[in-house]
Amino acid sequence: MAMNQLKEALDTLKETGVRITPQRHAILEFLINSMSHPTADDIYKALEGKFPNMSVATVYNNLRVFREVGLVKELTYGDASARFDFVTSHHYHVICESCGKIVDFHYPGLNEVEQLASHVTGFKVNNHRMEVYGTCPECTSIEVH
Repeated sequence: MAMNQLKEALDTLKETGVRITPQRHAILEFLINSMSHPTADDIYKALEGKFPNMSVATVYNNLRVFREVGLVKELTYGDASARFDFVTSHHYHVICESCGKIVDFHYPGLNEVEQLASHVTGFKVNNHRMEVYGTCPECTSIEVH
């Protein structure tokens, strides 16, 4: 699954004329395999061993490039640092209010919400996002003890 996504992402970059550097390849691969919606800092820390001359700024710049070609979404919640999500099919986020962990979940039943919103309001709808807030199992078990 992930290999396929990586290949498609690299093809998208090629089509848009973005040069595929080893760093870009590694950042994309990390994002695709990461379920934790990492911050630029998380990505930097994970890859600095492999690319000692890479800076946090390099990571940010590459994430911006990926965002511009539509491969990556920037998730901003409150004042926490932005997290990055590899764009896959429509999915939603459930967010822990204690530790800030973000987990994906799919809910195909919401797919028609855009058509409904458009129909009811006359808007040309581009996309939507939904967040669900709560406490993750790890934080819940800490609260109980």
